[in-house]
Amino acid sequence: MSPSRNSMARILSRRLFAAAGAAVVLLGVASCGGGEQKKTGAMPSEITFSILSAEGQASSGPLWQPLLDDMSKAIGVPVKPFFAGNYNVLIEAMRFNQTQVAWFSAKPALEAVDRAQGEVVARIVDPEGRDSYTSTLIVRKGSGITLDKVMACGKQYSFGIGDAQSTSGTLAPLTFLFNPRGVTPAQCFSTVRSANHQANAMSVAAGVVDVATSNSVNTVFMRRENPRLADQIEDIWTSPPIPESGIVIREDLDPALKEKIRSFFLTYGQGDGPEAERQRQVLAGLNYSMFKAADDNYLDPVREMVADQKLTEARARNDQAGVAAAERELATLRAKREVQP
Repeated sequence: MSPSRNSMARILSRRLFAAAGAAVVLLGVASCGGGEQKKTGAMPSEITFSILSAEGQASSGPLWQPLLDDMSKAIGVPVKPFFAGNYNVLIEAMRFNQTQVAWFSAKPALEAVDRAQGEVVARIVDPEGRDSYTSTLIVRKGSGITLDKVMACGKQYSFGIGDAQSTSGTLAPLTFLFNPRGVTPAQCFSTVRSANHQANAMSVAAGVVDVATSNSVNTVFMRRENPRLADQIEDIWTSPPIPESGIVIREDLDPALKEKIRSFFLTYGQGDGPEAERQRQVLAGLNYSMFKAADDNYLDPVREMVADQKLTEARARNDQAGVAAAERELATLRAKREVQP
């Protein structure tokens, strides 16, 4: 079999596997109590909160469960978690009302707003007071691989990219690094494989992959949870700031319940006293300091990145109508940004 046929077979296999996995996960959620469809505006008997977890429930569950328990008490409705390692599974779960509240990074949050009846109510602030983070390119420490060597292409190195819906793992590197230089990863590297940040980091540390995408948040968690692994990796590129993750709820939830959920996040860990201090410790475990009020306008920088990617792809196809549409969208978004204080 020729290399091109091998490549096509692998792509088809991955797509079929991903589709089957998504269907199985969604059926599993639907079989639980929180999976049944609820009437628009009706008060649900249970809320399902979706969490992207590359490492699975065993690792992320203990970090999130105290916050979900506090949320249950505050809103008067039981809240259960739904963990998945795939962005599309989580977006589809919200679209079909299998989940009603979610923690999403910026690009999936935008997808949820656009096609899953999502509504942004809050955004994350980290312990240093930042509501943004950065995408990075990582290599094994001591490998001698530099950004200049990587961008020379020549199919010398293997590359680990993120999920297609990942803001920092895919969209930001394309927007800020590859597209401006006219570089297509598939034509630049010897191999390109898609995985989550943790898997890519381990592959780089083990020498399985030469260079991969990651982000500053993953670096913090690696340094805290696996310092030995973190010591084997170094950054060779850092992106401009990217909007931090946000809390998204279904817009057709009961209005009174929506307000309780919004109030819970915006007041969590605030104030004085032992309870507020306990909540701040819960947030510290997630590497947060607070949730700040937000709506979907905070995702405009990501909309610009998406439009930029559409423009690049349309130019590659010589699609003049697509180029014109993407340029109009970019002009509108940039004009909006320029008039904002």
